[in-house]
Amino acid sequence: MAYISEELRQHVAATARQRCEYCLTQQEIIGAQMHVEHILPLALGGASTFENLCLACAWCNTYKAVKTHALDPLTQEQVSLFNPRTQNWSEHFRWSESGIEIVGIRATGRATVDALRMNNEYIVPARRYWVLAGWHPPPS
Repeated sequence: MAYISEELRQHVAATARQRCEYCLTQQEIIGAQMHVEHILPLALGGASTFENLCLACAWCNTYKAVKTHALDPLTQEQVSLFNPRTQNWSEHFRWSESGIEIVGIRATGRATVDALRMNNEYIVPARRYWVLAGWHPPPS
């Protein structure tokens, strides 16, 4: 595991506003520590630099693993996964009308939602409660 300084970890977390940069789950409501994740994995030549690090919840980090590409479920074409450092979330994703599910609106978004299982059977029920409490979806 590559060393990431506490200062760099804090900078990544502050930039992310203490939420997962993939699914936007907020640290304060998930009840689990966020991970500092390598966008391009170390195993594929990625570095432990700010430009290659993002904050990720345990679900997104686990499902992403060493993936950098996935199939767009609509076109079946291989596309790059969403990169929180170089891409804007709202250009690739939106919240469903209920605010419970993430919808991919471009190929990258669709592939990322699918590959990272961003609407998995564990997070969707939690989001229902968060919506009822007025905590979700998170502000832009």
